Amino acid sequence: MNGVNPASLSPGTVPTIADSARGVAGEIAALEPIDRARRRWPILLAGAITMLMLAGLARELLDHGLAALWSHVPSSPAFYLAFALLYMSPPTFDWLIFRRLWGLPAAGLAALVRKRVANEVVVGYSGDAYFYLWARARLKMVAAPFGAVKDVTILSAIAGNLITLAMLALALPIARGLLTPDQFRMVAGSAAVTLAISLPFLIFSRRVFSLPRPTLRWVFSMHCARLAFGSAMIAFAWHFAMPDVSLGMWLFLAAARLLVSRLPLVPNKDLLFANFAILLIGQGEALSDMIAFTAALTLAVHVAVMALFGLHAIVARTRP
Repeated sequence: MNGVNPASLSPGTVPTIADSARGVAGEIAALEPIDRARRRWPILLAGAITMLMLAGLARELLDHGLAALWSHVPSSPAFYLAFALLYMSPPTFDWLIFRRLWGLPAAGLAALVRKRVANEVVVGYSGDAYFYLWARARLKMVAAPFGAVKDVTILSAIAGNLITLAMLALALPIARGLLTPDQFRMVAGSAAVTLAISLPFLIFSRRVFSLPRPTLRWVFSMHCARLAFGSAMIAFAWHFAMPDVSLGMWLFLAAARLLVSRLPLVPNKDLLFANFAILLIGQGEALSDMIAFTAALTLAVHVAVMALFGLHAIVARTRP
């Protein structure tokens, strides 16, 4: 028998073993702050993105939002109902997606609203990074959030790009006579870039995506539904603000807005869309004011939402 006989141990050996055990316990205890720091880094980084959101909102609103906010205020309550549905459509559709993927609770809708704010006022896809960090900090909800967030984000971009290309194919014959040769070449070049961006993800989809293919198809269809719903809601909002223009024309302009917003080589998307809309329906000053008001109202709602989230966080921390 090769084992050590406990009876052969001298009395002085026992304290040495106990000291070793205490030493190991001390080393484990020393590692706990490092482990806590690793668990806290997603929360800290998400907080940094939140501060960037607030700074971006202040800059945007103070630069041009406040002046435009009161220049043309629609009086129809239906405008604000359609605007509210438009504002909440991206986070709501995202919540439906992640509800199916993760069983995301209703509380996750607040994080998805922050995701939308960050994407619009900080930098593109910073909101997706924030939402990943939010999910990463809640590992009890989901063990590996990166794959799902990555797939949903890529599919959102692909859905937008493919719908843009389809709308472009329908709109270019009509818009060719309304655009200058330089504008037409810029739009055509943007279409080529949009197609080039999307093709690698479609060709190498088996290597890029981690979700099952039926789930990917469902997520893609939800993104398409979100884009269609958002375009319909902004068309209804504009129609209620300027009812003398037909709803069909506003639907066409909403499609054109979605198209222009996703073209990568167009330097001033809002100006191009406004000029295109004025050429179609006239009423240049009223239309410009209404578009400016819609943009400023979006910024104002962003500010209100972030303030409510901040107030809720303060109240939650002060509760016993």
